[in-house]
Amino acid sequence: MTPHPRVPLVLVSGLAAEGNDELAELLRRAGPGVAVVHHDLRQIGSGVVRRRIRLGPRDQLTALELAHGCVNCTLREDLLPLLRRLARRPEVDRIVVRLDEAMEPEPVSWAIANVLVGDRPVSDDVELEAVFTTVDRATWLADASGDELLLERGLLGSPEDERTVAQVALAQVEFADVLVLAGDVPDAWCAAKTAAALDRVTPSVPRVVLKGLDAGLLYAAIPADARRGEVIDLHGALLRGQPPLHADCGIELLTFTAQRPFHPERLHEAIDSLLGGVIRTRGRAWVASQPDIAFWLESAGGGLAIGHAGPWLASPDGPDWAEVSPERRTLASLRWHPEHGDRAQELVVVTDLADPADIDRALRDALLTDDELAEGEAAWRSYPDPFGEWHEDPCEVTEDEEDDEAERHVNAANRKEEQQ
Repeated sequence: MTPHPRVPLVLVSGLAAEGNDELAELLRRAGPGVAVVHHDLRQIGSGVVRRRIRLGPRDQLTALELAHGCVNCTLREDLLPLLRRLARRPEVDRIVVRLDEAMEPEPVSWAIANVLVGDRPVSDDVELEAVFTTVDRATWLADASGDELLLERGLLGSPEDERTVAQVALAQVEFADVLVLAGDVPDAWCAAKTAAALDRVTPSVPRVVLKGLDAGLLYAAIPADARRGEVIDLHGALLRGQPPLHADCGIELLTFTAQRPFHPERLHEAIDSLLGGVIRTRGRAWVASQPDIAFWLESAGGGLAIGHAGPWLASPDGPDWAEVSPERRTLASLRWHPEHGDRAQELVVVTDLADPADIDRALRDALLTDDELAEGEAAWRSYPDPFGEWHEDPCEVTEDEEDDEAERHVNAANRKEEQQ
């Protein structure tokens, strides 16, 4: 039996609601066979999600009642089965999923490729063509550098959602294949500063202006090496492309590396330096008291998330080299230490008001001293550790998902282990 060709799928994400609607409409009008799906999460705290499907002249709005109101439940119970049904309809030749403003495209992309609907994933029916993220040129930089909670903005992925607006804003642009600039530019300074931040956060992602855009030009802007939904490797390169190394409009990039572990208590104190005047921090940390685990540290504006990216290759229970990506093997080989293996510090920090030299100094002061390094791993494990407790996500996952390495990988990036 000849397999049915997969239907192209596009994700539209971003905090700019009006921009998202305008972009989704632009894509819908590109052809009569374009289906646009939108799950409105504004009432998710009450267990209600409003689903809208538009296809040709048809416009269907349905209120869904979910047993557990959360993004993951919406994905598993409705969106994924819906994508399969739409892909099998002969009149559908492309699907556009207009994500709710509170949704990040990476977990959605992972679910499409990995969560089973029946006996196979939905990626057997759809092919993720691109992720487009809208950026409101008047408000994005303030959103990405602030500390407002989604709850305060009226945006939630679940009743227990503690993410900040900044965390979502940055996750959305970092996963995009093309950034679509929406809204009016308030002034030249805001435009220049926003561009400087995006140049350093997403250096390889092309940008187009929504006003006057047509679908053909948008699809043509997708780069040949676009991610197209590929989940981020927490042990891979921290930035795609070559960001500018000079300061611009007060925006600077700091790369922090070291081949000795952090003292857990001093690192805990140094984290404060990553929250004031910092737009973004992403990277891996080696903490002396937990030497077998690669910590994943991520800050966005005034919000912080600390999780873990699984064991180092040099850990006793680390993965085999053949099991990891070629990129991870290459990076590990470049920094391999005869005693500590691939364990190392690697953080990328995009600053605004903060002085990169002060941040570098605070992080270096948190590293083990020569005397502490000489004490050895047995002594390190006994250090008081404020990072000792790991909390689970509020939504329970199925047993199959719990065993899946790929989902653990995504959850590690989004888990709010420590909110400050």
